[in-house]
Amino acid sequence: EKERFYRLLDEEWNRAISDNPEWATSLGDNRFNDKLNDVSYETILLRQGNVKELLLKIKRINQKLLLKNDKLNYDLFRQQLDNNIDGAQFFDFLIPLDQMSGIQIGFAGIHNYMPFKTRKDYANYISRMNAFPKKMKQTIDLMERGMKLGWLPPKIILSSVLEQVRAQFDISIETSPLYTPFNEFPESINLEDQINLKKEMSIALEEKVFPSYKSLYSFFAEKYLPLCRDNIACSGFPKGDDYYQYLIRHYTTTNMGPQEIHNIGVSEVKRIKGEMQRVIKRTNFDGDFDAFLEFLRTDSSFYYQTEDELLDAYRSICKKADAELPKFFGKLPRLTYGVKKIPNYQASASPTAYYYPGNNKAGRPGYFMANTYKLNTRPKYEMEALSVHEAVPGHHLQIALAQELDDIPMFRRYLGYTAFVEGWGLYSEKLAEEMGFYDDPYNKFGQLTYEMWRACRLVVDTGMHALGWTRQQAIDYMSKNTAKSKNDIKVEIDRYIAWPGQALAYKIGELKIRELRNKAEKEMGIKFDIRDFHDTVLGDGAIPLDILEKNVNQYIKKNN
Repeated sequence: EKERFYRLLDEEWNRAISDNPEWATSLGDNRFNDKLNDVSYETILLRQGNVKELLLKIKRINQKLLLKNDKLNYDLFRQQLDNNIDGAQFFDFLIPLDQMSGIQIGFAGIHNYMPFKTRKDYANYISRMNAFPKKMKQTIDLMERGMKLGWLPPKIILSSVLEQVRAQFDISIETSPLYTPFNEFPESINLEDQINLKKEMSIALEEKVFPSYKSLYSFFAEKYLPLCRDNIACSGFPKGDDYYQYLIRHYTTTNMGPQEIHNIGVSEVKRIKGEMQRVIKRTNFDGDFDAFLEFLRTDSSFYYQTEDELLDAYRSICKKADAELPKFFGKLPRLTYGVKKIPNYQASASPTAYYYPGNNKAGRPGYFMANTYKLNTRPKYEMEALSVHEAVPGHHLQIALAQELDDIPMFRRYLGYTAFVEGWGLYSEKLAEEMGFYDDPYNKFGQLTYEMWRACRLVVDTGMHALGWTRQQAIDYMSKNTAKSKNDIKVEIDRYIAWPGQALAYKIGELKIRELRNKAEKEMGIKFDIRDFHDTVLGDGAIPLDILEKNVNQYIKKNN
């Protein structure tokens, strides 16, 4: 039975790899480096049908005959299938781009995870450029279908998209991000080949890629944007209320309802605000809470003057965190990471930072991507909390460890349960205090600001998508309770509008991890070992919160 099960897993993994050649490249599988993902409407429906067939196959496996670890593999695999089938009733794939993601952003960075060692590597890359018009037509076709079926994003969040698209074609060939690999060749490629490759790439950009982006620009400006909706809530979609509840289940791995999550958020905001006010007293600031927030947003001493100063400060924080890890973790990842700036063409609509996963097989480190746009909105007091969330002990450590688990099937190394992944990131922000961070009251306030920000998300996301809040109400609530800059707040609120439910996962996940740690400490007493606890939490990769709770309870029972 185990052999049947693993054969099925291997077949599905290989199918997923061949169906997603761009993802395959990012994982270091270079067999399909000359191809782009097929995102056509027909293919999407075909793959949804394949998932239903796969579910029938997995049901024929007798789970009772599998060993303990394989029963978990079975549960997680089937859960993925069930979730995909549940989500297939909603046609959100007809919204293939927004202000934070899509073909106008993602494609420009494709060179970041492709190899460029041989002439064949460069030829593969050019083949992808030549295949781009087909993918663009498929993308526009999805959007046209979305126009007809009512799957349209809110207009208010799309103001930056046209500029993002224009930035991909209203430039010279040599300054295009896509041309980057042709500015410097490896010694293995002779001069004649270099000249020919440059010529081929220039033709591909001029005749294939740039015209494709121009067609997207015209379509978006003239046909798509005018039809996009004014309503910001999930209720604006077909079966919108059901869709929002599905997204809550998907992102939080719980069965909570919007009102329950909203109430948790209100309670957390009240608790964190009390902590923030106690920290303010430590600064001897003469003024109330609102005045303190305004002081943090406007005093120039809290901001760096240059990009390099900001990035170097992030690197120093990360180096400090690296040195503390062995005290808190028994197992650390082999994969390294670095700090890089978010590209200019996407920075204005991007969050303060994000993590870009690396891959050992591909020979690519992970990256903590930091936003250097509008330096006067990137305060120093937030940097410690942000660094430990995105790098270590947050996303890099957790995601790299999951990829390096050798005793689990491939699909589990890349599971991305948001409540677990982002819950761990937020838990890491608090853990950093035990690692020696936040010794300055302003940095401590920055950590609380980030925790408050995630608590506010529970309130404003459910508020906008289920309880009738306006965008301005959400902005005002966030402004009242956090020291985030006005620019950051607007970018974040628009993110929640574009990605309903995703922002709920952070606090829900962190609260569960914190609850389980408190339980372990209380029941185990002096037997509690922080390194063993963290290794237990991270030992199975990303998992749903109910399975995490089961794992920790077993850890407590076994070691008590």
